[in-house]
Amino acid sequence: MLSFMGKRYRPLVPYLALAGVVLLTAVFAPFLTPYDPYVQDLEGALSPPNADNLLGTDRYGRDLLSRVIMGSQTTLCASLLLLLVIASFGSFVGAICGYRGGKLDIFLMRLSDVFLAFPQMVFAIAAAGALGGGLFNAAAALAVIGWPKYARIARGLTLTIRAMPYMEAARMAGTGPFGMLVSHVFPNIAGPVLVTAALDIGTIIMELAGLSFLGLGAQPPTAEWGAMMNNGRSMLQTAPWVILAPGTAIFLTVAIFNLLGDKIRDAMDPKQLQK
Repeated sequence: MLSFMGKRYRPLVPYLALAGVVLLTAVFAPFLTPYDPYVQDLEGALSPPNADNLLGTDRYGRDLLSRVIMGSQTTLCASLLLLLVIASFGSFVGAICGYRGGKLDIFLMRLSDVFLAFPQMVFAIAAAGALGGGLFNAAAALAVIGWPKYARIARGLTLTIRAMPYMEAARMAGTGPFGMLVSHVFPNIAGPVLVTAALDIGTIIMELAGLSFLGLGAQPPTAEWGAMMNNGRSMLQTAPWVILAPGTAIFLTVAIFNLLGDKIRDAMDPKQLQK
């Protein structure tokens, strides 16, 4: 059995390693930057990639490699924290609705239907603009529109779990609603929710970077990939490295986490047990 499980999860290893490198870079970003990412050197502004500045410099002479590394911390920390909030809150709401039912279930599910009716990015742009921009407001806008998906998933799973024989046995043994949720519901919905969250990491990164690119997320001089692309968009023809550096970082990071999410989904697919 152990060897089978090892074989089943073996394809995850290289993608977990790549994701680990990205996350470690974000965690230790202040110690990995070759230069201070916020110090300006106007005499060296818009220098192309060279031996001293491997990715070149921006319009203020700041080292792009240092800003890309520091930007990983801003972008990834904000994205992962946002995803944690969305997945936790949405799953909690969905589990409560699925287990209790009644008017609370009807109200919250109709509310989720209202949010799901809006195009996610359009709503986020409108909400972030109304809140006045900034990374926190951008994350709050995405959180408001993002939780209903997890609530729907958790509710559907909870409805299935609630009808299981072991749930009735637990009720007859005197287990209360809180104990039922903690002991039986949450552990059984955790797997599908984690798979969904893994697949959403890349999407959240792109959405936060997109809001920053539009000027509704992180504000200058914060090192954040979307804001860096916004800062360099007018120099795409004259100094393309200014926008290519953070753009490549977004592309590679999103690709790594999307591939990791796909492999996690494949590994946890019940159909894989039959192969």
